[in-house]
Amino acid sequence: MKRNGSRGCVTRKNRFGSRERDWLKGDTQRGCVCLYGGTVDPQPPASGPQASSTPQTDLKLVLCSTTTTVEELCAQRDGQGLYVQLHGDLVRRLDPTERPLQMVYDYLAAMGYADPVRVQQEAANSDLSCLIRFYSERPVNADQQERTLLKGVFSVRKGKSQLHKWAERQVILCGTCLIVASVKDSMTGKMHILPLVGGKVEEVKRRQHCLMFSSAGSQAQTYFVNFDTLADYQRWHRQASKVVSQTVSLVDLSCYSLEVVPEYLFYSQDITHLNLRHNFMSLQGPGGLLNLPRFSQLKSLNLCHNRLGVFPECVCEILTLTELNLSCNSLQTVPVQIGNLQSLQTLSLDGNHLSSLPEELGGLSQLNSLGLSFNNFSHIPAVLERLSAVDKLAMAGNRVESLELGTLAKMSHLKNIDLRLNGLRWVKSDNLEAVSQVTQLDLRDNCLDSLDLSSISNLETLYCQRNQMGTLTLSGFTLRMLHASSNGLTTVNIYPVPNQLTHMDLSQNLLDYLPDWVCDCRKIEMLDVTHNLLSELPSRLLNSLSLRKLLAGNNRLQRVPDLVDHIPLEALDLQHNKLAELPESLFYKALNLKYLNVSANALESIPPSSLSEESLSTLQELYLTRNSLNENCGALLVGHQNLRVLHIAYNQLLSFPASKLSKLEQLEELNLSGNKLKTIPSTVSSCKRLHTLIAHSNHITVFPEILSLPEIKLVDLSCNELTEIQLPDSLPATLQELDLTGNSSLMLEHKTLNLFSHITTLKLDQKSTTTAGDSLSASTPWNHGYSEMSGQRNKLCVSVLAVDRFGDSVEACYGIFDGDRNEEVPRLLQCTMGDVLCEELQHSSVDNVYMSNTFITSHRKLGMAGQKLGASALLCYIHHEPSDPGGNFSLTVANVGTCQAVLCRDGRPVPLSKVYSLENCTEEMERVKLCNAIITEDNKVSGVTCCSRLLGCSYLSPWVLPKPWVHTEPLCSQDEFLILGNRALFERVSYQEAVCTVQAVRDPRAAAKKLCSLAQSYGCKDNIEAVVVSLNIGEDSCTCEPPVPTTEPRGPPPAPVPVSMTPGPTDPATLSSSSGIVSEFNSETSASEVGSEAGSTASDEHPSSGPASRPERRCSLHPATTLCGIMVPGSAGAGTHPGLFQRQPSSATFSSNQSDNGLDSDDEAPLPGVISNGSKLEVEVDIHCCAFQLRSGAPESPKDLDLEKRGSDYPNGKMRRQNSVVVSATNGCLLAVCGREIADLKKSPSTSSLFGKKLSNGSVVAPEDSHNLIEVALEAPKKKSGYFTAPAQQDPEDQLIVPPCLEQEVREQLRSQNPLVSVPPLPSIPPSLKDPVWDLPHPPAFASNMVPCPGPVPILQQEVYDTAL
Repeated sequence: MKRNGSRGCVTRKNRFGSRERDWLKGDTQRGCVCLYGGTVDPQPPASGPQASSTPQTDLKLVLCSTTTTVEELCAQRDGQGLYVQLHGDLVRRLDPTERPLQMVYDYLAAMGYADPVRVQQEAANSDLSCLIRFYSERPVNADQQERTLLKGVFSVRKGKSQLHKWAERQVILCGTCLIVASVKDSMTGKMHILPLVGGKVEEVKRRQHCLMFSSAGSQAQTYFVNFDTLADYQRWHRQASKVVSQTVSLVDLSCYSLEVVPEYLFYSQDITHLNLRHNFMSLQGPGGLLNLPRFSQLKSLNLCHNRLGVFPECVCEILTLTELNLSCNSLQTVPVQIGNLQSLQTLSLDGNHLSSLPEELGGLSQLNSLGLSFNNFSHIPAVLERLSAVDKLAMAGNRVESLELGTLAKMSHLKNIDLRLNGLRWVKSDNLEAVSQVTQLDLRDNCLDSLDLSSISNLETLYCQRNQMGTLTLSGFTLRMLHASSNGLTTVNIYPVPNQLTHMDLSQNLLDYLPDWVCDCRKIEMLDVTHNLLSELPSRLLNSLSLRKLLAGNNRLQRVPDLVDHIPLEALDLQHNKLAELPESLFYKALNLKYLNVSANALESIPPSSLSEESLSTLQELYLTRNSLNENCGALLVGHQNLRVLHIAYNQLLSFPASKLSKLEQLEELNLSGNKLKTIPSTVSSCKRLHTLIAHSNHITVFPEILSLPEIKLVDLSCNELTEIQLPDSLPATLQELDLTGNSSLMLEHKTLNLFSHITTLKLDQKSTTTAGDSLSASTPWNHGYSEMSGQRNKLCVSVLAVDRFGDSVEACYGIFDGDRNEEVPRLLQCTMGDVLCEELQHSSVDNVYMSNTFITSHRKLGMAGQKLGASALLCYIHHEPSDPGGNFSLTVANVGTCQAVLCRDGRPVPLSKVYSLENCTEEMERVKLCNAIITEDNKVSGVTCCSRLLGCSYLSPWVLPKPWVHTEPLCSQDEFLILGNRALFERVSYQEAVCTVQAVRDPRAAAKKLCSLAQSYGCKDNIEAVVVSLNIGEDSCTCEPPVPTTEPRGPPPAPVPVSMTPGPTDPATLSSSSGIVSEFNSETSASEVGSEAGSTASDEHPSSGPASRPERRCSLHPATTLCGIMVPGSAGAGTHPGLFQRQPSSATFSSNQSDNGLDSDDEAPLPGVISNGSKLEVEVDIHCCAFQLRSGAPESPKDLDLEKRGSDYPNGKMRRQNSVVVSATNGCLLAVCGREIADLKKSPSTSSLFGKKLSNGSVVAPEDSHNLIEVALEAPKKKSGYFTAPAQQDPEDQLIVPPCLEQEVREQLRSQNPLVSVPPLPSIPPSLKDPVWDLPHPPAFASNMVPCPGPVPILQQEVYDTAL
């Protein structure tokens, strides 16, 4: 059934009309399928009104049901077939019996949608095309065609002699050969084949657009080809250059969605290596698999990931094969014809459904590598006994529950055994026969409770992590490496003494002492015994002459034995013990010591670096955090003149000796946080290599002299007592981040702000105001603070969402997002996820439903950015239960990935989340295995991510899903606070330590800062983020009267307009120390500069109506408020916890490492929807956020009317009485400057970005509006140059607001200048233009008169001008 009418409509609203709605009603098995034509470039359709400007004429909406087959759809439209594309990747032809709509329903159900009606709605959503898309014909990809086949009619001349004439001939470049036909426009007759591998392709300078192709060898031939256009010339030159540069005759046709190989490829008879990985190869056809035996010299054939289903017996006829890869093809059996491949050396059958092997396989005498991992074998195949050349048994991920060592003894050729992830329960030997040939054994991630391998006499390497073993017995004759962490070991017996042992990992076990044989090992170099129950270290161990790295943190050590003689120790980790002192001779006996971590002990002093004034110390990294050290330790640090990293945070330092600091000239990173310092010595300027100074949570009053350092990058002086900053004339170009939050008395002059405007990331407090309007904010029983640290990464890949006042009642929403090595997905989630939750709450009040749908919908809204990249996410929603609106609060937590939430209840940690990593979740490991995923040796799905649930990374579906873990916890008066953190935080800081840390620091922001600093000092090098939410919930705190139901739905509110705000009369020119929220987004890119291709975040139009809104509150905790806001860091928090201000560049620099949550941005081809320019990047995304819900109606009481009349007394009012101070609000950042200098400051180019960015359409957008405020325009903005532009606003230069104290004077001046101008009274300013401030909610009456009043007076939207100027 074709849709009538225009085919050019692509917006969902225009395409999906009444006809389609009628079709869907009453039957969830009905739906519609969007069909794209083959000429459409695989890009997601635009969403929203902007799309109408660029219609795509070959998009059709086809109504069908779940029983409609491809054959039926093709018959209706006279088509030849349908194609499906998943995640923007390969395109597959659908079988005639497949049902497209049912495929979509199954896909959505696998994602996590449970309600059939919701599945039906989502299936009709055009945004889904980024995940699953149907084509009416195979889409054309010019780049793919170029790489598989080049063809054309050009002028050709054979040979270098001028005797040959030019002639028009058909020329083809396919595979490894250049093919020249003897007849123009025809491939009949004689074909001239020119092998190019090892040959040459050169430019002919005498002729324009001419190339010379030459083959290799003594009988080399040459052809000249003259191309018609420069484009053809460049295309052929580029492709031919790749071929001639190869050392072997390799043709790579992987990931091309091929069903057959190009027919011309068979002319390349010299092909020896053919890669057809990730295609959809068929047996039949002129280029099908049945024709592969035509390649007479083929040695290597890769057919993995081709959905074959059955073993292609035709490959058994290619007798020259030495390597065959048939992994991940759902093979059930291997045919007996496999025995024909007598030259076969490597056979990969991983990721299939095999449970047995044919006996004929044993006749392959040259086979030396056989991959059987992730199949269904329940025992080791007996045929392996005959494969004498195979030395490795690769059977990870099978179902071998028992291992008889006698079986291995019969296979004397096997040296390497890989049986990880098998559910192995026991390993035993029924006889005393020794297994002498096995040297390496991998038994990780099984179910062993004990292990005795003493009969494997020549064992060199053993991996047995993550079992449940209590005892371990091994033979030590040849043992070199032992990895046995994450078990329950209490006893480790190795006999005889392993004199060849060099590396041993026994961490995370239950050892209360180290066996004597450990001290007798003569060659041990690395010993890891962290997280055990050790109370002492043997003296012989520490004095070992071979030990270079000793990790003994998180034990119960009370002392460290004295050093007898010089030792070669290079790294020593003793953190989290009970040490009161260190050996006096530590530093001058361990002269090679370069790394020492003794954080979280009870040290009151440190040993001297030497016995004399001259020190030979080579120490480079010293971590002394969380001890009891005082300022006397400074003198003892002088001897370590090679020190590069010094962490001495959270001690008892009152000062740091100036003369001592000047001698640490090699210092690069200094952390002095959490002490009692009042100043940082000026001699810090002697540390010319210092790039990081962290000194938050002290009593520092004077800004240190560090901005003259040539390499300074990061300065954190938050939570101090700074009053003013005296800066040099210019800041160093290297300075990237400056954090000055939490300095309540700080005064910033315009010169300072001028200099700060060039800093990449600037964090300042928002000015806190206390007026009558704050009474509602003060009633919020929670407040928050958070911290983010990039560590040693070159970019910050974590984001925070913090909303102290969420929705239309006293609710809150907090979230954290960790992208590991990508920053795009966390930013998109930060911008959109709160809004999605607000929408989902309209459709369901069941916690598991609305939270799950929030995550899955956010996953869809990531669009193209979420195809290859992903992030862990955690969302916390504090609310009343809908069934009991006047009752206690509940906390609903949902998460995917490795982000975690911990609630402190009565001083004890209560974990609320679930870690979705393969190592920590056995049921997820089993689910991923059942989906036939390949889990690499580092426990990553397809080598990409260790998480089984993420938002994004949709190309890893169904192995990696977006469905979250959801848990609701009722809150009570014993609940003190909530901690949210990413993987990096909780890997280093335990739940109990985190709770104790926050209990000792009552300020949420300072507590979050401390958590991150501790994690860094404990050895974390990655991005760290922590959110601390202080809870003050009493059992009798609710005094609501019986609620009165209302029919007002809870829906997306109208859009806000930029706001201006002035401070209160008290403390006029200072910045607040109250906790806030910060965004790591750029200040140079406004919301209008973010496009739509990455994924639509526009509000979905669900036809189903949600439940009735929650009843109106009538107590201090449940006021009848007018806000329904989504705040992200950078916008202000509620009450006394306003937001902070941050700026970052508009582009993000990528890390060159492989991402754990997706492909690295530098290593792969450019992602669609991601615009890159050099080392910087912009993501195109349609950002939508519901900011406020403004109620209209009459004021409820005379008191409300009175409040409305005195609107200027409220923080959202336009003016307050003030004399000479003007404060401009730029999305959560109040910049206090002298009133007389504000005009010059605003005209300065260097400071203009602090006040707002002027767009091409005349609008002014606050610096952080781009990602933190996320405006929703009253009308949809038009698409302009691929980006959204913000709605036009009135020019601030033409607008004026008059303070009450100067109202009469200004009236007279204006009348004298222009008698036609009339100035209406101030209270008549339309409330609709008085935009609410994020952290300061309105009283109900303030939204009750949302009608603009007539009059010519323009209202200032971004800035406030003081007429006293």
